[in-house]
Amino acid sequence: TVSGTSISFGSPVVFESATSNWISSTYDANSQKVVIAYADNGNSDYGTAVVGTVSGTSISFGSPVVFESATSVNISATYDANAQKVVIAYVDVGNSSYGTAIVGTVSGTSISFGTAAVFLSGNTGRIQTNDICFDSTNNKVVFAYMDINDNQKGKVIVATVSGTSISFGTPGIFETAPSTSGIGVAHDIENNKIIVVSGKSSGGITRTVGRLGTISGTSISFGSHETLIDNRGGENAVAVTYLGSGKSLISFNDYSFATREGYVAVLTVDGSSMSFGTPVRFTYGE
Repeated sequence: TVSGTSISFGSPVVFESATSNWISSTYDANSQKVVIAYADNGNSDYGTAVVGTVSGTSISFGSPVVFESATSVNISATYDANAQKVVIAYVDVGNSSYGTAIVGTVSGTSISFGTAAVFLSGNTGRIQTNDICFDSTNNKVVFAYMDINDNQKGKVIVATVSGTSISFGTPGIFETAPSTSGIGVAHDIENNKIIVVSGKSSGGITRTVGRLGTISGTSISFGSHETLIDNRGGENAVAVTYLGSGKSLISFNDYSFATREGYVAVLTVDGSSMSFGTPVRFTYGE
């Protein structure tokens, strides 16, 4: 619960009594439930989801449901407000590590799933550091990821949810440099742009950079302009939170030191351009 500039918490509640990896959560506004997606290490790292109900400062959970009966990594979840569905993207290790997505429907305290669909295949098909968001203007789900098959380029693909199915357009490239990492993505409603922020490795240095994408149908394009957010690199942890009125909050870690200190910066989008305020440190190393 946020009050002014402070935050307080209720008591923690266990949603999985086993080691849980690649945890991602989203809010289903239609059912007014929280959905947590994760890899259940107690069950061979199968992709699993559980529905949570918030009451006051407490949360309770239904029974976990497996959405992928194979090792699942790089899990990321969002809510499609148009289709009123939960969408989960992940790497299906049981299927040559292909990039995969699945649509979930919440009913009461449970969730059911449609058929999984592959959005990235290839020799190994593996993706690394991915993020997902919903574009409420175009009613599309947007996946941002690093394509290991294609020289570790940063890509974005536009998805359309219909019922419990999901289909994909042609990926757009936002970063051609090798070792794109720590990707975060968000939709700017006022400017109708997709914000992509990532770590970019070049010459042994990782910097945090941003680009703006424009969706047309099921395609997305990026201008040639790349904006440097900070010379400190968000190699493993980048997040974008849209605040409204053309403002977003960018968080990233300083990968230049072993302490990996955390920074935030305010991003402002004006039409087709973006600018950043001075990054502020919010966590300190030893």
